[in-house]
Amino acid sequence: MNMKIFCYLLEFRKRLIRCLLVFFSVFFGLLYVANDVFTYLAKPLLYYLPAGHGLIATHILSPIFVPLELTFYLALFCTVPVVFYQCWNFVTPALYAHEKRLIWPLLFISISLFYVGVFFAYFIIFPLLFGFLTQSVPVGVQIAPDIAQYLLFSLKFLFIFGMIFEVPVITIVLIKSGVVSRERLTELRPYIIVAAFIIGMLLTPPDVVSQIIVAIPLWLLFELGILLSPLFVRKYGESVKKQEVT
Repeated sequence: MNMKIFCYLLEFRKRLIRCLLVFFSVFFGLLYVANDVFTYLAKPLLYYLPAGHGLIATHILSPIFVPLELTFYLALFCTVPVVFYQCWNFVTPALYAHEKRLIWPLLFISISLFYVGVFFAYFIIFPLLFGFLTQSVPVGVQIAPDIAQYLLFSLKFLFIFGMIFEVPVITIVLIKSGVVSRERLTELRPYIIVAAFIIGMLLTPPDVVSQIIVAIPLWLLFELGILLSPLFVRKYGESVKKQEVT
């Protein structure tokens, strides 16, 4: 028993080292262009700032540490597929055949949707949000966002939208686990649509166009989860029954 645990620890250590090597390789690769990376992140805001205005650094070390912090999180962001892949290979020996066939496509879909949500927030939501905020400034007020606060705000916003785009995976898992049936979720569709518009109202400027731009994708993601769920439930449910019979 102790030898088996020792083997698991060695395997975990090997895969952890691989993840760290990839992470630090990406981190040091991006370190050279850390300032350019931050400028690209701030581009949606800088575009709407008045001419001659930009972000400010209220802390003396912010111009150094903020780009480094962004590079750290970006390296984590780029390393996520590798981490999931190593975790997958680590737990694979303990899974049944039908569980292996179920988890792999869900992992691929979840990672892909997370990235899509991040890009959606950056290219669609950020321009709408910052355009509205800069146009709503009272007369006599000068916009001077702090770079540390902008980094915290933007990363939090990108992460939220990345998680929101996991709706299809959550829907599939709920149906597959038996928490709720596909028919019941279909009956709840009107409430889901209302909830999507409420989320759009909370995360975007108070105008109808921005709310629709967020609400419609959320609703379509929910529909995508319902549409794909029979493939997982039927296919993997039948494989489980066959294994139980044999």
